[in-house]
Amino acid sequence: MCTASNYITDNHYFGRNFDYEISYNERVTVTPRNYELKFRKIDDIKTHYAMIGMAAGIDEYPLYYDACNEKGLAIAGLNFAGNAVYREFEEDMINITPFELIPYLLGTCSSVSEAREALGDINLVNINFADELPLSPLHWMISDEVEAIVVEPLAEGLKVYDNPVGVLTNNPPFDKQLFYLNNYRGLSNKNPENTFGVDLEEYSRGMGAIGLPGDLSSASRFAKVAFTRANSYSDNDEASSVGQFFHILGSVEQQNGCTFIDDPDLYEYTIYTSCYNTNRAILYYRTYHNSQITAVDLNRENLDSSDLINYMLINEEQFNFIN
Repeated sequence: MCTASNYITDNHYFGRNFDYEISYNERVTVTPRNYELKFRKIDDIKTHYAMIGMAAGIDEYPLYYDACNEKGLAIAGLNFAGNAVYREFEEDMINITPFELIPYLLGTCSSVSEAREALGDINLVNINFADELPLSPLHWMISDEVEAIVVEPLAEGLKVYDNPVGVLTNNPPFDKQLFYLNNYRGLSNKNPENTFGVDLEEYSRGMGAIGLPGDLSSASRFAKVAFTRANSYSDNDEASSVGQFFHILGSVEQQNGCTFIDDPDLYEYTIYTSCYNTNRAILYYRTYHNSQITAVDLNRENLDSSDLINYMLINEEQFNFIN
């Protein structure tokens, strides 16, 4: 399972926790403007916006989990098991596969507004990447500095929701997750008033958040990050903003061993956390085994190249000795 969020100070920040039980050799992948994007059912795109993101290290195709483009648009795909429905080919529609959605939208759209318009013509077709790599059931959060939306392929069709809280987890569908926030509407970053009419002790700070869930289910993570994001405070500079963003997602980080998946040797855990400054097209990340924040700047690459650029994740802990 996973959690995505945005955060806005002087810049727009976007990213996610990637929670899973196994790694697919994740890497930072830069797709320059002239890398030819190939599609299964529509014409290939020879030139497009450049993009940077986290991708599976399986093939030369940019199999992005999350990414942003040079215009400031960002997308993350999250697991949506039991709800995602992909369809057969439909005439007069833009028929793309779910694994093509991120490169297609980031390659052709510069804003959430443009992505929303494009989604009206998109049909997500049920075509596996390969026989040994079937489609994942996904839904997506799309964000820029102006707005955020959630895209869900449901049995009744492709649904697009406004996302006023800037958060997405897994199940249930987004409209139900948003409704469940009603259960926590009384929570606050301030201690509550005593309404009992008897002398009761305010014995701790943080009592205004009593009842905020702390378990690792997707519905609980949604509420926890929505509360944390809504009450987050940082200075507006880059270091403070990026640091605060990692703390927001750190509030629902999954520790190895805490989420059993019916395999005695595997547990779901937060393999990596990503953070994009979408205004500057910089990807920051840290991994489960490396707490240091590492950065890759899209604009330091040759964006007019026709070749993918890959950086393997630094996955060993970096210690900073001061004596």
